[in-house]
Amino acid sequence: MPMIAEPFRLPVQILPVHVTSPTVHLYYPQVTGLPDIRIQQHINQVIYQQLHSIIKQQGYYENPAQTEMTGIYEIKTNERGILSLAQNNYTYIYMHANGLTITKSLTFDTRTGKSYTLKELFKPNSDYVKKISMLIEQQIQQRQISLTSNFTVIRPDQDYYIADKSLVIYFQMYEITPRPYGLPMFPISVYELQDLIDETGPLGKMILD
Repeated sequence: MPMIAEPFRLPVQILPVHVTSPTVHLYYPQVTGLPDIRIQQHINQVIYQQLHSIIKQQGYYENPAQTEMTGIYEIKTNERGILSLAQNNYTYIYMHANGLTITKSLTFDTRTGKSYTLKELFKPNSDYVKKISMLIEQQIQQRQISLTSNFTVIRPDQDYYIADKSLVIYFQMYEITPRPYGLPMFPISVYELQDLIDETGPLGKMILD
């Protein structure tokens, strides 16, 4: 059944929120202007909860006086009722050899407030893990990326964001590559995954012309 284009939807409004202290300088996004205030509040709560989780994972609360933290965000997609964003936090703890960067992302349907896991982008029971893993393996070879261990398969809940007509799968620092590679990212055209995509979900909307 062919996909039918939906009415044009304006991007949602995003305001930066600045959190600052002597050792912390963070910016995170806040959605504003949605017609349904409950959906807006839900989206903003999920964004803030993810930021809090990153801060906790980086160990800031264990020793705040000795921890420097900077954070930014990037809007990857803001169209067709889909908002996909990434939050990037860098933390350095005094006397440690190196700092640590953590990136986490979220993808929302701004009409419902639903956030999507990687699995939920695809049709039920589709073998998206196998397909994506194969495409990433091809990129690893083509781009001659050095690995810390043999790459076999992505996690079913692997980190991702949507950027225009691409699904970008990424890995955390040290997850599969040495430190110089930072956070390796693998863009995959939605058209390479078209047979597996849930046509009613975020990736399905990116395919529409």
